[in-house]
Amino acid sequence: MDTPLLERREALELVAAEAERARAGTGRLVLLRGATGTGRTALLEAVAEQADAAGMRVLRARCSPDDTALPFAAVSQLLGPAAEFAETREMVPDEHARGAWLWRLLRSLTDGPPLLVTVDDVHLADDFSRRWFVDAARRVDRLAVLLVVTERSQYDIDAPSAGLAHTLSPALVRTLTLAPLGARSTAELVRSDFGTVADTWVEDCVRASAGSPLLLRALLDDLRGTRPATVPKVCAALYPGAYQAAVSWWLDSAGPATAEVARALAALDDDWAERSRPSSDPPDDEAGAPSGNPADGAGSRPDQREATGPGTGRGRPGDESCPEEGRTGEGRTGAAPAGLASGGPEETTGALPHPAAAPLFGDGPSGRGAPPPGEDPAARDAAVLDEFADADPARVAGWLTAMAQLGLLRPDADGRPRYAHPLLRDAVLSGWPVTRRRAAHRTAAAVMLRRGERAEVVAGQLLRADTVGVAWATGVLLDAATVAVHDGRTADALPYLRRALDEPLPDGHRQRLLTELGSLEYTTVRSSAGIPRLAEAVRLPGLPQDRVRAAVALGTALAGRGEARAAVDVLRSLDPQLTAHPELARTVRTASALLSDHDQEIRQETYHWLHETADRAPALVGTAGQVLLVRYEATAGLLSAKAAMERVRALLAEPADPLAEPFLLGTAAAVAQWADELDEAERLVERGLARQRPSLLHPMHRALLNVRADIDAARGDYARLLAGPEARRPAGTRPGPVNGQAHALLALVETGRLVEAGRLAGGFDLRDAPNSWELNRFLYARGVLRFATGDPAGALDDFLECGHRQAAREVVSPVVTPWRTAAAQCRLALGRPREALELAEEELRLAEVWNTPRLVGRALRVLGMATGGRRGLELAARAVRVLRTAAVEPELIPALIAQGRQLTAAGERSHARDSLREAAERAERLGAVRLRATAQEALREGGARRTTTALTGSGALTGSERRIAELAADGRTNTEIADLLHLARRTVETHLTSTYRKLGIRRRGELTAALGAAGESEQAG
Repeated sequence: MDTPLLERREALELVAAEAERARAGTGRLVLLRGATGTGRTALLEAVAEQADAAGMRVLRARCSPDDTALPFAAVSQLLGPAAEFAETREMVPDEHARGAWLWRLLRSLTDGPPLLVTVDDVHLADDFSRRWFVDAARRVDRLAVLLVVTERSQYDIDAPSAGLAHTLSPALVRTLTLAPLGARSTAELVRSDFGTVADTWVEDCVRASAGSPLLLRALLDDLRGTRPATVPKVCAALYPGAYQAAVSWWLDSAGPATAEVARALAALDDDWAERSRPSSDPPDDEAGAPSGNPADGAGSRPDQREATGPGTGRGRPGDESCPEEGRTGEGRTGAAPAGLASGGPEETTGALPHPAAAPLFGDGPSGRGAPPPGEDPAARDAAVLDEFADADPARVAGWLTAMAQLGLLRPDADGRPRYAHPLLRDAVLSGWPVTRRRAAHRTAAAVMLRRGERAEVVAGQLLRADTVGVAWATGVLLDAATVAVHDGRTADALPYLRRALDEPLPDGHRQRLLTELGSLEYTTVRSSAGIPRLAEAVRLPGLPQDRVRAAVALGTALAGRGEARAAVDVLRSLDPQLTAHPELARTVRTASALLSDHDQEIRQETYHWLHETADRAPALVGTAGQVLLVRYEATAGLLSAKAAMERVRALLAEPADPLAEPFLLGTAAAVAQWADELDEAERLVERGLARQRPSLLHPMHRALLNVRADIDAARGDYARLLAGPEARRPAGTRPGPVNGQAHALLALVETGRLVEAGRLAGGFDLRDAPNSWELNRFLYARGVLRFATGDPAGALDDFLECGHRQAAREVVSPVVTPWRTAAAQCRLALGRPREALELAEEELRLAEVWNTPRLVGRALRVLGMATGGRRGLELAARAVRVLRTAAVEPELIPALIAQGRQLTAAGERSHARDSLREAAERAERLGAVRLRATAQEALREGGARRTTTALTGSGALTGSERRIAELAADGRTNTEIADLLHLARRTVETHLTSTYRKLGIRRRGELTAALGAAGESEQAG
């Protein structure tokens, strides 16, 4: 395609003016300069055509690098057609004489019409010809000769030789530099060739051609053949390949040093884009949504921990075995791989570390990192390129600036240079051998490391490089994984860990790496993905601590897939190897006991052994084993909550074994939650989770999350339950439902979202689910759904099946699942009051053994419903009194409703309405849609004219809500309020969420105005 000359009017007018001077006998040199591809040759042809049309005689020469060895090759093209030159050129003895002869010959050609002499690409002319052209430029001012010359003036890494006009007086030469085409002209050319196309398509052509007529002509030729819907991002999608050839020619014309830097920039382009990704820091105020979690004070942030760890190595740019002063902006680097250096076992108790090796993912930075303050990102990248190419830093920086001015490069959001279009970048890379690219990435990694670049950026280069074979590479990859894990981007950590396996590692380090990688693959990819890694880690020789760590992770994975027997067998296989390590043996037995909860038969075997061993030698089971026995006795209905908490607190007060501490904390939290010590349970959960590593599978991590969900359920925090990671069924990860899904099902029912609840319940085939306590919890939740949707018979089946399975596991206390009270309500609905009474009486007997308000109050409520009459009314009143002593709204509200119904039946309608209206208010505050609807229905049945109470505005605030809101409005953080009022931080957050809803606000900063307006309204009233 012939591209029309656009934006070249100035050049043509300049040449036309100089041609007029030449016809008057005063010639001059016109020098047309421009970068490669800016259309110098096309312009020179237009100049020649313009002169020929004006009656001038035109002599042409086009220089080539192939003719540089031939003296006066360029001049020969100009004057060769002259017969007298052909006959006499061999008679000239030397350069000076020959040059003089050529000048006389040129003068002889001016006897006729004015002469236009055009020389294209004079920078490629032989030295003899260049000197002759300079000398001619000094003389043409007395002749009717116009000398028009084009010269490449692009900025290259290698400094170019002096230009043609370097030694000429400005009066002898008119110079014009050709700029790239503007975006409007480029778009005009695209549309003239393709007609009506999308603006985005045109914009892609503009960016990919960078204003270069050469690249645009080649690109449009390729696109014409395929006419794709979008401009491709890779050259392989273009045909016949003119664009790639044009870019290759552009690189060749720039020289090897420039081509090397250009290709290195293209290779690094994608990796530098990673540095511009925004961090995932939370906003200053997270308390906006009514169902949200009010932030701890305005503008508060998580602590930004500094990177810690070993120092650096030393070396030169070419010596990658130990990069000089290597420390990344995030994470640790140096001779020892990060996370594999020495450290203490107390750093992360959940990971089973050992004295000779710190955790693979220790406490790392939570931020994204940044270059050192004051350093310009573009200058930083230029430094990487010049060290890579061993080029003059000033020339590299200048080249980047020049290419940006030409439009080939564009700065990203951080000011770093990037190719204007992915297609251009791909064309620059095409033809560069893969081995050279990989070597470039390896060199870039070493250079970036020495300059203090962030771990993930350096690791991004290593992902594309061959094996480095030295310790610093492993350290960088592990540091990058650390950052990704601490940022919650576990999927991003996987490539770094997989790549680290390609580096040489001792067996012990490889074992720890496989354990971390297998754990992450299990939780991030799919449940079966990480198990082979974990199995390999268990088989590798290593320190006993590392083998235990790997075995616990593998056991956790197997148990999560319903293979509890295999999980326990893996742990038991370590017994012969741990005879000299009693603390590790205790840890393995404790882990076995916890994992045995997934299998009824193994659970009985394990706990019988724990009982016998604890009676004979308590030291053999340790504090973690003893607290597991407390939990077992609590579920078996063998002790009270008070006695259980006394034993738990005594065990917590004993010196903690780092390996046993996660089991101790998680089990203690579960017992505290059952004992209605919700704040204490929450503190234990947070303490336990803070010591867990998200990159390592450990049974207590899930156990702690389960207790957190149980606490939320006890408080009626439905929003938090439904926002949990397991609120919906994760595809293909577990064979059956888990505790989080059971709680989500209950939360959906209580919030009135029965259709969603039905979909969640129907997503599991419980016939294939493993026989675990989590299945029992889900059966209970499904029974609640069936009862709420009018199927008491189906609900009864679920509740009885749940009870049957729990009894087989020796779990008789209602602390785990109150299936008897639920089944009793179903039997009442089915007209079987005697059977309901038996279940309710048994539930109360067991509840009074544990003796907590939640259990006793629930049992009293249902027993009152089953008993009826005056005795039933007394039981209902007692249930309400008991439940008012504990912060368990989800149990108090049904008790108030039951009391109201019984008062209505007894004819005490006024008192009934008080109970029912209080129930409706509390249900509204809690967000319990189903219970509020039930209370309203009961009010209507009792003849109440007004079934609802205004629950918005400041008048709806409770005393606690108002006190907390006023403190928050004064600028106190949630933590400070909790300490001041002796509450749990979670309680403060719950009250603030309710306050926001009642006041109709979304942010903490609106509290002052809302409370002030409310106060004025109250005074006016």
